[in-house]
Amino acid sequence: MAQFDALFQPLKINNLTIRNRIVSTAHAEVYATDDGMTTERYIKYYEEKAKGGVGLSICGGSSVVSIDSPQGWWKSVNLTTDRIIPHFQNLADVVHKHGGKIMIQITHMGRRSRWDGGNWSTLVSPSGIREPVHRATCKTIEIEEMQRIIQDYAKAAGRVKAGGLDGIELSAVHQHLIDQFWSPRVNQRDDEWGGSFENRMRFGIEVLKAVREEVGRDFVVGLRICGDEFHADGLNDEDMKEIAAYYNKTGLIDFFSVIGSGCDTHNTLANVIPNMSYPPEPFLHLAAGIKEVVDVPVMHAQNIKDPNQAERILDGGYVDFVGMTRAHIADPHLIAKIKLNQVDQIRQCVGANYCIDRQYQGLDVLCIQNAATSREETMPHIIEKTTGTLRKVVVIGGGPAGMEAARVSAERGHDVILIEKKAELGGQITIAAKAPQRDQIAGITRWFALELARLGVDLRLDTAADEAMVRELNADVIILATGGQPFLTQNPQWGADEGLVVSSWDILTGDVAPGKNVLIYDTICEFSGLSAADFLAHNGAQVEIVTDDIKPGAAVGGTTFPTYYRSLYEREVIMSSDLLLEKVYREGDKLVAVLENEYTGQQEERVVDQVVIENGVRPDEQMYYQLKQDSRNKGQIDIEALYDAKPQPALSEDGDGYLLYRIGDCVSQRNTHAAIYDALRLCKDF
Repeated sequence: MAQFDALFQPLKINNLTIRNRIVSTAHAEVYATDDGMTTERYIKYYEEKAKGGVGLSICGGSSVVSIDSPQGWWKSVNLTTDRIIPHFQNLADVVHKHGGKIMIQITHMGRRSRWDGGNWSTLVSPSGIREPVHRATCKTIEIEEMQRIIQDYAKAAGRVKAGGLDGIELSAVHQHLIDQFWSPRVNQRDDEWGGSFENRMRFGIEVLKAVREEVGRDFVVGLRICGDEFHADGLNDEDMKEIAAYYNKTGLIDFFSVIGSGCDTHNTLANVIPNMSYPPEPFLHLAAGIKEVVDVPVMHAQNIKDPNQAERILDGGYVDFVGMTRAHIADPHLIAKIKLNQVDQIRQCVGANYCIDRQYQGLDVLCIQNAATSREETMPHIIEKTTGTLRKVVVIGGGPAGMEAARVSAERGHDVILIEKKAELGGQITIAAKAPQRDQIAGITRWFALELARLGVDLRLDTAADEAMVRELNADVIILATGGQPFLTQNPQWGADEGLVVSSWDILTGDVAPGKNVLIYDTICEFSGLSAADFLAHNGAQVEIVTDDIKPGAAVGGTTFPTYYRSLYEREVIMSSDLLLEKVYREGDKLVAVLENEYTGQQEERVVDQVVIENGVRPDEQMYYQLKQDSRNKGQIDIEALYDAKPQPALSEDGDGYLLYRIGDCVSQRNTHAAIYDALRLCKDF
């Protein structure tokens, strides 16, 4: 514990004592109801963090104060009605029961939203200038509307206080309405609300005054800001220090939360939630600069993943509180594990951004590697020992599905053997980690390897399982997690059987040397195609990535595709959409790829020396069908029980022989989270 002295020092914000210096900062969860009420799922998500020891959670990223600020696809908490108060009381009670504190972020989005939903609102901003990310048109806000919205902020703050939460955080980050007034890029007014520095600050100051009048001086009111908009014509770090100092002098602010970058363009959005391609805490210097000019606590959260990192930041005095938000999505028991001297058991965030990229698609926030997060009602974070029959469990395949199946089965107390044909664990995670921007995803495998060793799993690497071997083990339960193989034979004219094309796996693993002039055909538009293009370009190849979809990487999330695009454009990779790969044939020592426009049918050709195809995987089903007939359950998972998070009925049925289940890509290609989730919900009741 002495190693983390700074981390565990309590600190007051206003009159509120926070038990340690770790914060889960505001993010949109997408767990609320369609009308913005918190749910049991919402409450249990924050309760788990409080049980795990986090000092402060700030919930409800971008929770709206006015009915003309749409709740949006992220299902923000609805602060416009008193109906939210009892929901807040339930949330506050469970967090406080475990010694944590809970606040909420409140805001008016201004132009940063979509108008085509909910109330079909007319969006407002200081000067009616469109926002690029949401392609949102808006009107120039009128003074009467400002006055109404200022009072809406105050009423919303009053509801938070009445609900028993510990404070609010005003959002003046991400180009919401308050900081839209700050920025000359967006505020081009020539009245008392624009132009001079003081005029541009006026709206935010009036909001704070109204809020303080409503909640009083003792209730915590914070402000979240960016330290630099990263636009040539935007607010830079010196401008933001001036703004922070100006607001600090009012005495109305109890804390500042500082991040780097605006996010009103796709490129800057990627900075706000740095993925694994960024260095650790890339914008800490901006928060430290703000701390120099204010006299209240400062928080900072961006790419801070492990407790040693947090301790170093706090011990160095850069900020007063460290936000470890995605770190707590990956492992809500992070603080408890530090206290128990179990640092090696922390499931560390790898920066995959599966969580936030889902949110930007209007989907509930989930963790790529922890399937229990936000499913606390049905999925355990801590696996209890079984009180039933102890079994011999044999898992074939050491990818994410197999590793989780082995881990959970071992935690339940069973005798577990894991067989993997490669010399190392990881499966497709190992392949993904070969790409220039994806190396940190290997952290998922590192954690599993440590856990399997701790649990004493009989790990048999570099061993190709066959039917006879598996039968000789006399298992009670056999779990097949054998994955799949690249699907190159969908179109016989691609020439896979003649060796005319190779897979993205061939390139990333180094089984095939990179060509000099390469065409990549990507039908999946997720990570593998972009990773192969990035890998090839880094190795000096001239690359064109072609897809029949709307753009390369169309299925890669909003905080992730921009970092790929930066790298691909820098290396002059050509990106072509709406083209089908019809045929590949050899001409001399070159390959000719015949492409066809999906909309016109017009064909064109590329002469290259290598064609790489990313067309997903086909399941490896051979062993499944060899073992299926003799299994007690004929290889079937009872999906009603699985989906209801109940034990498989076959577990309680008598009979000779083995139960057989298959999970992950050897059933059908999905993704890492799906593989881990299926393993957890299947094996948690063994």
